[in-house]
Order: sequence, then C-alpha cells, then structure tokens
Amino acid sequence: MKYLFLGIAIGLEVLGSSFLKASEGFTKWLPSTISIAAYILCFYFLSLALKSIPLGIAYAIWAGLGIVLTAIISVVIFKQTLDMPAIIGIVFIITGVVIMNYFSKSVSH
Repeated sequence: MKYLFLGIAIGLEVLGSSFLKASEGFTKWLPSTISIAAYILCFYFLSLALKSIPLGIAYAIWAGLGIVLTAIISVVIFKQTLDMPAIIGIVFIITGVVIMNYFSKSVSH
C-alpha cells in the first residue's frame, strides 16, 4: 500500500503542476481549482506513504518521478522542448534516485 500511496501522490503532483501551467497564473478558475485540489490530495497521499517509507527515499522517488513525468507532459501537451542539458539533467536525477534506492546504506527500507 505504501508505494501505491506514493504513486498516487506522484500522479496528483504531476496533475497539479500541469493544471498550474494551464491556470495561467491563477487567472483561470477551473484549472486553478483543479491544481489546488490536486496538490492538497497529493500531500495527503504523500503523508500516508511517509508512515512507512523513509523520508529521504520517498521524497527522492516523489521528486524524481515528478520531474520526469512533468517534463514529458510539458513536451507532449504544452509543446515545449527539452534541450540536451535538460535531458542529461533528467537522466542524472533518475540515476540519483536509483543509486539512492538500491545502493545506499544510509537509509533503511
């Protein structure tokens, strides 16, 4: 259940970020409302995941996957582009999350 809660939190964070872009600075009420609700629910589910996943691990996964998925949505939906330094940076983020999760002894699972 803990990783299901984390997955829901990630999905809601990506949803909130996407609608934050669509809200155009909170000038459009519907995307603004969806964004705020998604972030509230996101933090609720993140808090449930944190009951049994160490903070460092949960936050690394949440932030890392959130960045990657948000970048993909920015390209697919908002037609934004990613240059090579952005792509390399995203790969480094993913690599860091993998290293932290599978090789670090500083945080117990």
